[in-house]
Amino acid sequence: MFWRAFVVWGRRAERGDMKELQFWYEFASPYSYISMMRIGDIAEQVGVEVHYQPFLLGPIFKDFGWELSPFITYPEKGRYFFRDIQREAAAYGLPLTMPAEFPQRGLLAARTALVGMEEGWGVAFSQAVYVRQFSEGLSISGEEDIGFILESMEMGEVGGILARAQSDEIKGKLFKITDQAKALGIIGAPSFIAREELFWGNDRLERAFQYALGY
Repeated sequence: MFWRAFVVWGRRAERGDMKELQFWYEFASPYSYISMMRIGDIAEQVGVEVHYQPFLLGPIFKDFGWELSPFITYPEKGRYFFRDIQREAAAYGLPLTMPAEFPQRGLLAARTALVGMEEGWGVAFSQAVYVRQFSEGLSISGEEDIGFILESMEMGEVGGILARAQSDEIKGKLFKITDQAKALGIIGAPSFIAREELFWGNDRLERAFQYALGY
């Protein structure tokens, strides 16, 4: 009943101005993987436009004095985290195979995604990165890993894309985006912003959509 009302409300909202939702995601985050695999279908059903924004959590963690992910720094938190990810992925029918090295370094993936957002393939690329990392359990950290994904997507001149991803322009853009995340009060991933309100966590995705729709 709740979901049916949610979808009906969204369809009504389509008759007015298009509603918007910002989706801030970090490639090292398994919870972001789950949200990435869900958000597009929900957005289509309820009539909300999603703005996809890759960013880096590392600089934010460093501001907290954390050199590593808190799930690595604090073993008790880590044990809960890994079990919870298994439960959540199973609940949504998503395959989950954690990579041998966790967390993965998502810097090049984030830079490449920014190139893709400008050229129209950023969302598909982001999905492919998550599938490689958390569905197949493979590395996304190296240039060869990102190159393989781009080749699989038949993106053409992969070397040119990787060169642009590592250009000063894109590096500077990602730096500014991460500063913007800090200014918005983002402290984890995934995060969603609807009508200037911040929601944190995959379990807040539906609530963020509700807020975007005005209820």
